[in-house]
Amino acid sequence: MNMKLVQGIGIALLSVTALTFLVFGYLDVAVLFMTMLFVLTNSFRYRHMKTLGMHREAKWMLVMTIIFGVLFFVVLATILV
Repeated sequence: MNMKLVQGIGIALLSVTALTFLVFGYLDVAVLFMTMLFVLTNSFRYRHMKTLGMHREAKWMLVMTIIFGVLFFVVLATILV
């Protein structure tokens, strides 16, 4: 399968899942899926910017990916506790 198609399907599924939990009122779970969505989109932006030679911007996207990755586990811990 094409990698861009797999990425698009993953982003679409995370978006629909976050929106579904948001509509049903499970805000904590919706925020969890939104942070995972941000991790996914920022990591794709990082790879794309790096291949284009925009190293400073790619480094910024990598930092944002790491921040949202840490926040994902923080939100997950607050949901489980």
